Amino acid sequence: MNINSTLFLQAVVFAILVWFTMKFVWPPITKALDERALKISDGLAAADKAKSELASANKRVESELATSRNETAARLADADRRGQSIVEDAKARAVEEANKIIAAAQAEAAQQTVKAREALREQVALLAVKGAEQILRKEVNAGVHADLLSRLKAEL
Repeated sequence: MNINSTLFLQAVVFAILVWFTMKFVWPPITKALDERALKISDGLAAADKAKSELASANKRVESELATSRNETAARLADADRRGQSIVEDAKARAVEEANKIIAAAQAEAAQQTVKAREALREQVALLAVKGAEQILRKEVNAGVHADLLSRLKAEL
């Protein structure tokens, strides 16, 4: 065989191979590569979208946490104010009740003082009458001297 015919025959076989490859092999490969590239680009777009959604979700979470912290601080401050007002009210009621108890005790002490003075006056009057009776050793008429005794009692 001649080198030219071999070369020509190899060129024809190569051309048939290239035509066959371009017609039947290459389109599915390019189609698969295009689909793969499309999937990769879709995946990258989805990843970017998820990344932006994650960032926005993190911002929302931070804002919700800040709002929650503010509300919690406000509620704690309100509870503290309520507690202070309850304590102040209890103190005021306790002071008021103590004042009532003290006033009642003072009134009772005043009554007992008056009763004690009256009892003491009566005892002093009786002692005065007994003393006068012993001094005079004479007849002492209680009916005649009742006015004198009541004046003496009033003076004491």
